[in-house]
Amino acid sequence: MLTGGATAAHAEPTVDAIERQIDADWNRLEPLIERHNATRQDLAGKRREADALAARIAPLEQQVDAAMTRVGALAARAYKGGTVGAVNVLLGSRSPGEVVEQIGLLDRYAHFQQQDVREASELRDELTTAKAGLERTIDQLTRTEAELGQKRRQIDAEIDRLQRLRLRAYGNGGGGPLRPAPCPAGYPGGPAGVAVKFACAQIGKPYVWGAEGPNAYDCSGLMLAAWARAGVALPHNAARQRQVTASVSRSALRPGDLVFYYRDLHHVGMYVGDGWVVHASRAGQPVKMKRMDTSPIHSFGRPG
Repeated sequence: MLTGGATAAHAEPTVDAIERQIDADWNRLEPLIERHNATRQDLAGKRREADALAARIAPLEQQVDAAMTRVGALAARAYKGGTVGAVNVLLGSRSPGEVVEQIGLLDRYAHFQQQDVREASELRDELTTAKAGLERTIDQLTRTEAELGQKRRQIDAEIDRLQRLRLRAYGNGGGGPLRPAPCPAGYPGGPAGVAVKFACAQIGKPYVWGAEGPNAYDCSGLMLAAWARAGVALPHNAARQRQVTASVSRSALRPGDLVFYYRDLHHVGMYVGDGWVVHASRAGQPVKMKRMDTSPIHSFGRPG
């Protein structure tokens, strides 16, 4: 459970104490937000899978019905004497060649009958398996949706609490200048140039968890949107963004590269040059620039 540190019963906390409390609580909350983003992405994929599976079921049922209809027709014909009639024709053949031909007809008749039964059985088994898989997927989606609903309420409550603390510390202002340096400091050209210019243009927009624009962002949502503008798809989760980006050394950093923070990779920003990053930091603060080394860096990644 995410809870803030206790404050003295008879003393108003200082601004520094509130800021430290917000930092500590946010670093516990942001991993939950990023896990929620990953779960939402998984949920969307499972829904697409369920839709595709459902689309297969209707034509499969039609195939089973058609196969069983053919089997039924053959069975009815045999019951009414169709097979006996064919045997009578065989016995009444006038020549050995005609006998051979009639035997061949009977063999083909039996083969087709067996094939229809086999096809119907295989299709029915496939349909049963498909239905079972769909039911498992739907059950899993239902449980995931319930978990997301509970997490969402918890996240919203924590963000509201952090926002109240921030207002106690700063009122409606505070946070310092949003653009204390040129953004970007240098233009790398190509897709990275498109991404970094987009990220810089979002400075001042609010933080909203789970948001990926155009009016608000969370940390990984801002990176996703910026690189999407450059034609590069990223997942909406900082740790997964690290997995899909090429490792870059600190000395090779260029504007547009991603800077990942903390051991569990729960925060990400975009390097914009001269030691600065643009990031969507947390609730109550807009998208802004900060010095790259003000939080513990995990690694660097280059999309594309």
